[in-house]
Amino acid sequence: MKLTIKDLSLSYPQRKILEHVSFSVKTGEFVTLLGTSGSGKSTILNLLTGITQKQTGTIKVDHEEIQGLSLHFAYMPQEDLLLEWETVFDNVCLYQRIHHQPIDAAFVMKQLALFGLKGYEKAYPNELSGGMRQRVAFLRTVLCDADILLLDEPFGALDVITRGDMQDWLHEIRGKLNKTIILVTHDIDEAIYLSDRILILGGKPASIQKEFHLTEQVRSREWLYANGALRNDIYHELKGETNAD
Repeated sequence: MKLTIKDLSLSYPQRKILEHVSFSVKTGEFVTLLGTSGSGKSTILNLLTGITQKQTGTIKVDHEEIQGLSLHFAYMPQEDLLLEWETVFDNVCLYQRIHHQPIDAAFVMKQLALFGLKGYEKAYPNELSGGMRQRVAFLRTVLCDADILLLDEPFGALDVITRGDMQDWLHEIRGKLNKTIILVTHDIDEAIYLSDRILILGGKPASIQKEFHLTEQVRSREWLYANGALRNDIYHELKGETNAD
């Protein structure tokens, strides 16, 4: 499903946060909102989920205008928010349990294996590493059966090695998810490594300043580290130095 955002603006009494934010995301695309801290990245996700009410502009999924909460979106925050007293299996099925939906145990077990969690279905969160906890939280988000996944710096609290491992894992499995993904991050390397497109959010109030398209299908750490020129361009764009050499 295609997501279209047009002229989205948000203000508080003492401050304008967003002004005329417009972009679209195609079905199955992985798009990253990249910006410095406080640039309004997470605010856009809050507007999409309906946590924050939009003031002006439109949000459409295909031809349906979204007002408030929508089942088209599933949101994953930076904190895993796992229920410590529940097993991994019960945590990933939380959406189905809350909505009294039947649980296909065989399907869930297959997904646990895909997410590298085979054998952990009866474990409790305090028995897992930080990376494993994030996999559980991500699978819980995927099993919400939404069309569009909203990932709000999901690896931000992890150490650098675990974060890199999680990026490798997400890059490997994203094609199997059949989902549209919007990632919020301030990590340039993460954005380059994972994205089909990068949208630079900047200015006060914030708006989309520039887009970067990445067409390579096969990526590696060596490919990432060889993209110094692109990284430099994005860095200067984030700093507002658009004319830098």
